[in-house]
Amino acid sequence: MRPQDLQEAKPGSLAEVAALYLKLGAIAFGGPAAHIAMMREEVVHRRRWLDDQRFLDLLGATNLIPGPNSTEMAIHVGFLRAGWRGLIAAGVCFILPAALMVLGLAWAYVEYGTRPAATWLLYGIKPVIIAIVLQALYGLLRTAVKKAFLAGAGVAVFALYLAGASELLLLFGAGALVLLVENGRRIPSVLGAGAAAPPIAAGLPLLTATVAASPAGYSALTLFLTFLKIGAVLYGSGYVLLAFLRNDFVVRLGWLTQEQLLDAVAIGQMTPGPVFTTATFVGYVVGRFEGAVLATVAIFLPSFFFVAAISPFVTRLRASPWASSLLDGVNVAAIGLMGGVTWRLANDAIVDALTAALALASLIALIRFRVNSAWLIAAGAAAGLAYGAIR
Repeated sequence: MRPQDLQEAKPGSLAEVAALYLKLGAIAFGGPAAHIAMMREEVVHRRRWLDDQRFLDLLGATNLIPGPNSTEMAIHVGFLRAGWRGLIAAGVCFILPAALMVLGLAWAYVEYGTRPAATWLLYGIKPVIIAIVLQALYGLLRTAVKKAFLAGAGVAVFALYLAGASELLLLFGAGALVLLVENGRRIPSVLGAGAAAPPIAAGLPLLTATVAASPAGYSALTLFLTFLKIGAVLYGSGYVLLAFLRNDFVVRLGWLTQEQLLDAVAIGQMTPGPVFTTATFVGYVVGRFEGAVLATVAIFLPSFFFVAAISPFVTRLRASPWASSLLDGVNVAAIGLMGGVTWRLANDAIVDALTAALALASLIALIRFRVNSAWLIAAGAAAGLAYGAIR
């Protein structure tokens, strides 16, 4: 029996898919790489739902579409194991535990976040968050920057973002530039043959034009469309989400302060599951329960459609030189955006010698000793509370 026939020969039940992803959604700390490692252990080694090659093929496919990689891996596996119902169940069950935890923390933040204890708690957590993002940036740089040309593109994106350029323009502009440079010799033959554009380019989201200009106050429709846009166009690590949130909710709409954005990231780090549940927190802060539900649904919804659309073409997309070079450009642009937004957020998080020391110590612990980020967040919170108590 071929490995690719495994799902068709041994279809699974909806209940087992839902149970697995509810469990993973409740315990999967550590970011997308850790989530995917846990999934591999469960579905390849323990349950034998698919083999390593098929798992790697699915992972390659998730890198070619926008959205949160670990959530999309859950959706892919659910679809292979239990069809369309499994696709929905796996995604929803992986997202739900974290979304509910973030919702509860968002309620507590709105009700009690301005109290002195909460202020000192976040004072200690914020520099740790900066270190966590820098560590993710360090790891991604080693993977994404494969040649000097890509390094130059990333630096250019970093500088242009700090100069005020649109993150969407930078993301897709860099992708298109690398695609053209890497495939320059193929373009004449493609044009001469009248072939269609690269398959992934045909699917680039056009939703950005539908998001209205900044309103005077909260609008449920604007909130939904803004998060739908982010979910439909965001490539790279979940930390790239920071650039989009800052541009849309701090700069364009003015619904969040920079400090609230850092608090949102802190809450997202304190909970398991997808980093994208930061949207739940932002939605609650600006629109309470209605906003939390709309934001959560909107940011994850595109992933379900993208996975459903790409599943029949996984092997072809993974091998496509067009898709591969576009992905290289988008990934390096995502790193440039991460660097730019981290620079700006660090100005608000690192405000004195203690916060600088917390950030540096956390970064060393993450890179040198691979300490779990959840422990560092707890230590930062304790340091902030202790400092507030003695002041």
